[in-house]
Parts: sequence; C-alpha cells; structure tokens
Amino acid sequence: MGVSPTSPQLLVGRLAQVTDETSDQNIDQDIDQNIEPEGFDAEKELDPEQLDALAEAEQAMADARSRLTDVPAEVVVTNHVMGLYELAAIHLSANPPDLAQSALAIDAVACLVDGLGDRLGEEAATLQDALNNIRLAFVQIKGQTENSD
Repeated sequence: MGVSPTSPQLLVGRLAQVTDETSDQNIDQDIDQNIEPEGFDAEKELDPEQLDALAEAEQAMADARSRLTDVPAEVVVTNHVMGLYELAAIHLSANPPDLAQSALAIDAVACLVDGLGDRLGEEAATLQDALNNIRLAFVQIKGQTENSD
C-alpha cells in the first residue's frame, strides 16, 4: 500500500472552521463536568494526602490555563506544527524509516499549515517552507527504501 503525505482526503475545504460561538464560560463548565466521573466523591474516596495532591494538580492546571490565555493562539499552533514536523523527521530517520507514521505526521502538518495559511502569523512562510522540506525528504527516503528492496 502506498503512503503519501499529500493525501487527497486532506482538502482544505474539509477542515473544520472555528467560530466564536463558544465562550470561556462554556469551556469551563465542560471541563468542570468532566473532571470527576459520575459517582466519584473525592472527599470520601481519597485520604488527606491525596486530596492535597489533587488540589495542587487542579491549581497547576488552572495556572497553566491562565498562562495560556496570555499567549497568542498562533504561537501555540506554530509550536504544535513544529512538534509534528519533528515527529515526522524522527519517523523518517528511524532504521528502517517508518513511512506510514511519518506520512501521518506530515499530513497533520499540512492540514494546519495549508488550512490556516496566513492566519499562522509571521511564521506562516517559514512553516510552509518546513512543510515543503519534510515532504521532499519523505519522497527522497521513500525512493531510497523502494530501491533497496
């Protein structure tokens, strides 16, 4: 089965669009409802040490969320794109290269870079170059592995 990091299933028109219909309040409610499973009562089921650890973890999550609100989304998305790029490179450099896994990571990069385009801010051109480079590396490595078989 051939693997390609330019799968036609990843057309830009099929990417979900984000709207501003949700508010932070709705997100907070959803998160609060999903923290504790139904029927779980932390006060009854955890000892004081575990309750303290839980409170610390909840505070750490609240602090992290607060810090994230200060960072522009384009910066966070760019960091994730570069993480996916690195993932693709790791799979391409494996011995033997894992073409299926690298193609998946490359397709994920393409979804974000091609789908968001200039919305990624001033790093958009750099990310497009990175995508082009990892695609080229994929094609070259795929060619080498097919020739060595």
